[in-house]
Amino acid sequence: YLILVRHGQSKWNLEKRFTGWADIQLTEKGKLEAKESGIMIRKLNINIDSFYTSFQKRAIDTMEIITKVLAIKNKKINNFWELNERHYGALTGLNKDEMKKKYGEKKVFIWRRSWNVFPPPMKFDHPYHPLKNKKYSLIPKSKIPSSESLHSTYNRVMPFFEKNIQPLLKKKTKYINCCSWKFIKGSV
Repeated sequence: YLILVRHGQSKWNLEKRFTGWADIQLTEKGKLEAKESGIMIRKLNINIDSFYTSFQKRAIDTMEIITKVLAIKNKKINNFWELNERHYGALTGLNKDEMKKKYGEKKVFIWRRSWNVFPPPMKFDHPYHPLKNKKYSLIPKSKIPSSESLHSTYNRVMPFFEKNIQPLLKKKTKYINCCSWKFIKGSV
């Protein structure tokens, strides 16, 4: 079995800003949502064998809250940048409503929901560029995007899933909890 949990509300979710790879904290509501997710999982009365999450603090914090609710101690949480949310490029940090006024609702919809359309790329001097975050220092620079389409996000996540998580499911590992998977095409 595979349990997928999206992180709780972040400060930028509340402010309707494009978040993507920016490392933004959970709000109090987001912490409560994570706790409620843990309670729902606890009610299933199951043992979870593996924990995976992205490099993003909001996802890591969500996972830590869930494992605390489940009273799981000394469990390794596997953090992988490949599980990060979609990179919104130059839109990162900008308010979605303001961008709709500036570029039009149709253009913003295309950036957000088109399979092959990338938002404008993030410049290297952008304050939230991943290369400025120490977490990404061991990742080859060529693998760090400046923007992602839904398709390129899929192409980043799915090989990781197929290599690292799918084999666990085939081995009949009981439960895997993955936090902050915003997008998966098809069903698993």
